[in-house]
Amino acid sequence: MRNSPSVFTSPLSCKARATFYRAFHDYFVTHLPSSSLHPDSRSASGPQHQLPRSASKPHQPGEKGPTPAPLLGTNRDTTVVRIPLRSAKHHFGVSVSRGQRPYNEDTYQAGVIEVPAFAKPRPVNLTRAPANSPLQAYREKQRKEQEQQGQGDRGGEGTSADGASGDPQVFYFGVFDGHGGSECSDYLREKLHESIEEAAVQYGLESTLKKKNNGGTQSASGQAGITAPAANSSSTDTYVSTLQQKLINTWRENVGGYFRRFKPKAFSTDTPTPTIATILTHAFLQTDLTFLLAQLRFTTDSTDSVRSDLPLNAHDSLDSPSHHPLPTPHQTAPFKGGSTASIALISTPTPTPFWHPSTPSTIYTAHCGDTRILLSRVSDGLAVPLTTIHHPSSPSESERLRRHAAAFVTDSFGEERMSGLANTRAFGDMASKRMGVSAEPEIRHIELGPSEYAFMVLVSDGVTAGCADQEIVDLVKESRTPEQGARAVVGFAGEVGGGEGDNATALVVRLGGWERRDEGGGGAMGTREGREWKRREAEDPRKART
Repeated sequence: MRNSPSVFTSPLSCKARATFYRAFHDYFVTHLPSSSLHPDSRSASGPQHQLPRSASKPHQPGEKGPTPAPLLGTNRDTTVVRIPLRSAKHHFGVSVSRGQRPYNEDTYQAGVIEVPAFAKPRPVNLTRAPANSPLQAYREKQRKEQEQQGQGDRGGEGTSADGASGDPQVFYFGVFDGHGGSECSDYLREKLHESIEEAAVQYGLESTLKKKNNGGTQSASGQAGITAPAANSSSTDTYVSTLQQKLINTWRENVGGYFRRFKPKAFSTDTPTPTIATILTHAFLQTDLTFLLAQLRFTTDSTDSVRSDLPLNAHDSLDSPSHHPLPTPHQTAPFKGGSTASIALISTPTPTPFWHPSTPSTIYTAHCGDTRILLSRVSDGLAVPLTTIHHPSSPSESERLRRHAAAFVTDSFGEERMSGLANTRAFGDMASKRMGVSAEPEIRHIELGPSEYAFMVLVSDGVTAGCADQEIVDLVKESRTPEQGARAVVGFAGEVGGGEGDNATALVVRLGGWERRDEGGGGAMGTREGREWKRREAEDPRKART
């Protein structure tokens, strides 16, 4: 790598960039009935059906047509509240273990990010009352009132379960497994979600829930979406291609080697319109590049007279001087380690959360390394992996790297390694970038039907080293809450010692089919006998001497 890198500059203005330097939203916004928060706030008098007198009439047995029913809005009898995701133990659970290591290199993140929704829109309901009926007139009147209230109330931070752009909230979960230290994994925990949000604005990512009307383009919830940076499709394609080419050229000029002929799959010219896969790929590569360029600013020589004469704010950024550009402000030497990463984004077509049994959702995963993301299917109880292990033994990875890696070697554990590394895709690892250790993510997309899957699990390699995918899923099935499930997974990994005392992290996310997690495939009975055998083997003192 060169010592005088050309930093990739973002086209965002100073005002737009400043919006990304905020605290991570580790909470979600939801509606709760006002009566549950303020039981005495109900009116003791008056009708409880809230129908206008003209639309409420006795039902006649012989009368045709639907019975008038209220169309309740979210601003009438509900209160918007913030719930910390890590405190919602019945919806999300996490467990972290240091193992036998002197310190923990694993990190994780869970919360909500501000990106346009990418869920599949729900089918339009064509059932409606007669045009001249009181019910249809009442529905139209109430819909107009809701739109007016929504536009007037959203001048601030938002008063509904939608995000700032008017779309339903997009949930973000990630697990990061550092090696050689925790500097890189800590950096990903704090900065990767910001890169995703910034890339979404740069590319002008549009919501999939938008609809066309006479006044322009709006989201399904009535709020204006993020507009593209250009007016027509040709100029938009040119802008996107230029943005991608700048990032690729920066890698080519500052790293070289493998990246001289590097072309990410998500940057294909066949699909010039930016998608969420394009955003994730750009964010991963940009975050890795920013981390590497920051390391090049250090020198290993503590007696460097030139560096000692530099002012304290020599590396400050003019558009955000209050934010230190380096991963750690007190870092004095370049960090040569790295980190793997697996993240999952969940989007829903309505503000109803994804863990509701009747809500469909869309999941996008971005992954590099040996961390793992699993789903538990309700119908048969099987574990559905959403990631693959990026090791030199993988056929696709070995084919990608044969032209650039000097050689693959096998260590004493029988695992193939390249330049001493077990992972062929990772953040950081500055010394191995030229040979092809890339942070280009493996992107996967899956549509979840209502109650189709019970839960999602994100784990580090300290768990998967001693536990099979089905064993991890079955351990969660036996637990009453996601928090207990995460503790059970990490506890079992520590008991069997498959990771030789490695750091272990597990995140369990509740999905719509949580209450039916034991129905398919005989519940957790399939691997119980094998898990008990592993426990007995780990407790056998004779095994410890061999």
